Amino acid sequence: MSREQNLKQKFKRLLFLTLLGAGFLAGGYASAEEQTEARQRAQIHTDLGAAYFSSGQLGVALEELNVAIRADSGFAPAYNMLGLVYMTLREDDKAEENFRRSLSLSSADSDTNNNYGWFLCQRGKIDDSIRYFMAALKNPLYATPEKSYLNAGICARKKNDDVEAEEFLLKAIRLQPRQPQALFHLADINFKRGNYGEARKFINQFSQIAAPTPESLWLGIRIERRMGNRNDEASYGLQLRKTFPDSPEAQALRSGKYE
Repeated sequence: MSREQNLKQKFKRLLFLTLLGAGFLAGGYASAEEQTEARQRAQIHTDLGAAYFSSGQLGVALEELNVAIRADSGFAPAYNMLGLVYMTLREDDKAEENFRRSLSLSSADSDTNNNYGWFLCQRGKIDDSIRYFMAALKNPLYATPEKSYLNAGICARKKNDDVEAEEFLLKAIRLQPRQPQALFHLADINFKRGNYGEARKFINQFSQIAAPTPESLWLGIRIERRMGNRNDEASYGLQLRKTFPDSPEAQALRSGKYE
């Protein structure tokens, strides 16, 4: 900041205080400006907190998010991010407190509803979690609704409701056909039902867009085995043994435990 800009800022603040003390200030005008500046500071520090969270620097993320809240205690996204950080730290009471605080300030926010739903799912509160995923989807401005459909599908599987899970997962891939987790789970659901052709279709789509995992290769092996495709079964098996030799799936393959 130049010396001239600094002087202008000091003069502006002095003028504000003078008018305020004299009772001449129009009601709400300056406070609205200060609130805008506070909101901007809160947004900047929340964005920094989110970046540090994404890079795994949780302590620094907490520092930035607390600065955001000190700047503007009514900024809902900061509490949402705090919920995610505390969830990762497994400080569940603080995570829940911050998610709920965020929703009390912005009840229709899709990201917070989705994140709180995922928190509840991970803590075994499946039915509650799905209600929050559905709340996220009510917002017509939600940029990534496929995430909430995917999460709802994964959580429905946790309570062994593959019928409901399939419904959610199919909606996810209608919105985002290249959603690897949804494709994997749909392949697994169909395999368990004995729909091997459908299972094969979904696992092939998964393989075209995502790096293999021990789980996806193991599912591919068992699908091809059930369909009698020995060459494809062997190809999946070779990938599993070569890429993930110490995985439980590779151990099961060596032991011949296909179920």
